[in-house]
Amino acid sequence: MKLDVLSYRIRPVADPEGALVLFHGRGADENDLFPLLDLLDPERRLVGATPRGPLSLPPGGAHWYVVREIGFPDKETFDASYELASAWLAAFAAETGVSPEQTVLGGFSQGAVMTYALGLGRGRPRPAGLIALSGFIPTAEGFELDLSTPLPPVAIGHGTYDPSSRSSGAGAPSSNSSRRAPMSSIASTRSPTRSTRATFPSSPPGSRHTPRSRRTHRPRLCQPGLDGRPGEAVPSSESASPASAFAPSRMRASTAE
Repeated sequence: MKLDVLSYRIRPVADPEGALVLFHGRGADENDLFPLLDLLDPERRLVGATPRGPLSLPPGGAHWYVVREIGFPDKETFDASYELASAWLAAFAAETGVSPEQTVLGGFSQGAVMTYALGLGRGRPRPAGLIALSGFIPTAEGFELDLSTPLPPVAIGHGTYDPSSRSSGAGAPSSNSSRRAPMSSIASTRSPTRSTRATFPSSPPGSRHTPRSRRTHRPRLCQPGLDGRPGEAVPSSESASPASAFAPSRMRASTAE
């Protein structure tokens, strides 16, 4: 098992407390989200990495799977990338000495789909946390979720004007297809002490569908109250850092919406 099954970039740190792996979106590469490693982990507590999708497809750049219908990745290419990314994460853990359970997975667009799949797929190790930006839980033949508790903390961000997939009322992205399973299924099975939701400023109509660092805003984590209603927004400096996933005692007790 070797890291070179995928191209990648690594941000090394001395004596890491965990790891942060970010998966890029459709048509980008390992350089696209690399600047976000310092933004999300400015204290450099986590070793960071950004792997590249294995496919080169029109209109250019790297891809994780072929898009035929939003919400339903092409089975053949999705399965192949899922296996490659799983092998890469195992090699990354062996190389860095950071276990999968100490690793936060995150991604944008197709990268968010891979984040959900790799973090919640049946038989996969539970990560320390998930960051899903403008993505959805994939539906693919043969792919199964494991939503048994406890689930890791999940930060979900999605723009109101995202042209590729619309956001549901619960704040989780969903496709336009009526065949999609309810995206609130994650919320309904979360551990009551580890539930978070991230909100991001909406982009105006016509803005580019990109998370590049010059357009990135720090999220505000919204902790639901004990009665299930939205609670007070917590400034990102307090608990929005992925490194906070390694200090669960800082999370206020909450109930998923």
